[in-house]
Amino acid sequence: MKFTATQIAGMLGGTVEGNPEAAISKLSKIEEGIPGSLSFLSNPLYTPYIYKTKASIVIVNRTFEPEHPVEATLIRVESADLAFAKLLEIYNQIKNDKKGVSKLSSIASSATMGENLYVGDFAMIGENVTLGNNVKIHPQVFVGDNCTIGENSILFPGVKIYSDNIIGKNCIFHAGTVIGSDGFRFNQQDGKNVKVPQIGNVIIEDDVETGANCTIDRATFGSTIIRSGVKLDNLVHVAHNVEIGENTVIAAGTGIAGSVKVGKNCMISGHVSMTGHITIADGTILGGATGVSKSLTKPGQAYLGVPALEVSKYRRSTVLFRNLPELAERISKLEKEQKKTP
Repeated sequence: MKFTATQIAGMLGGTVEGNPEAAISKLSKIEEGIPGSLSFLSNPLYTPYIYKTKASIVIVNRTFEPEHPVEATLIRVESADLAFAKLLEIYNQIKNDKKGVSKLSSIASSATMGENLYVGDFAMIGENVTLGNNVKIHPQVFVGDNCTIGENSILFPGVKIYSDNIIGKNCIFHAGTVIGSDGFRFNQQDGKNVKVPQIGNVIIEDDVETGANCTIDRATFGSTIIRSGVKLDNLVHVAHNVEIGENTVIAAGTGIAGSVKVGKNCMISGHVSMTGHITIADGTILGGATGVSKSLTKPGQAYLGVPALEVSKYRRSTVLFRNLPELAERISKLEKEQKKTP
C-alpha cells in the first residue's frame, strides 16, 4: 500500500516541502532510510542523517532549519514525534484491519456474533459466546463457553480464553496469552496435595493490553479482576483472585500471588514478585526485581530491593552493603587487637 506526501500531510495536518507526489510504502529509521520509505527527525543528535538519508519522505518539526541541501521531501508538523506516533497508529490499524470468518474456523451455533468480525483459520468459538462488533480473532485462538468479548478487541494467534470469562472493549491480547486457567491452590491431605476446585472467572475491563505469553488465572470463587487501562508486558503472571487497579503498568517477568490487591496508576518493573494477600497502594512504583512480602499502604511511594524498602532507605542500605567486607575486616582487626591487650 502506497501513500503520497500529500496524503500523509493531510493525515497529520502538515505541510509538504518538496515533491508532493513522492510516494512511500514502508517506514524506516532515518539512518537506514531507503527509497520508497518514510522516516522522521525529532532528536537533534540525528540531524546529520537528514542530509544523507535515502528515505523519500521525512517528517520534521516546523522549526527545523536545514544547514545543507536535503534530497528527501519534507513534511513539516508541530511535533515530529507525535506525528510519527500517529502515523504508526494509522499504519497498524490498516495492517490489522482484517475481516471475514474463515471456513476453517469452528463456531458454536449458540454464539452471538457482532458485525465486521474477523475469525481466522482453526479458531474455535464455544457455546454461548458473545463477540462484539469489530472483534478480531486470529488463527488458532480458543474462546471457551459463556465468554463475552467486547467490541474492537483483538486476540492474536494462539490466545486461549477459558470458559465463563468477561473481556471488555478495545482490549489486545498478544500471542500465547492464557486467560482463566486454574488458580494454583492445593490443600495437604494425608500427605498428598489435593486440588481445590477453581470455579470463579476473570473479568477484564476496557482498554487492557497484555504482551505475549501472559497468564491470568481464574478466581477460586468470585473474580480475578483487571481494571480499565491496565497494561501487562510479556510473561506476566496474575494469580487467582488478584485485582489490579486502573491504568497500572507491569513489566515482563513479574509474578503476583493470589488475592493481592494492586492499586491504580502503579508502575511495576520487570521481575517483581509479590506474596499473596497483600495490598499495594495507588501510585506505587516498584523497581526491577523488587520482592514485596507485606502490604505497601502509603500512596505514591517508590520501592527497591528484597524485601522492598523505600528508595531513600534502600540507597542508604546499599552504601552499607558495599562496605560490609571492609567493615568486617576492621572489626576482625579490632577484635584481634583487643585480645592482645593485657
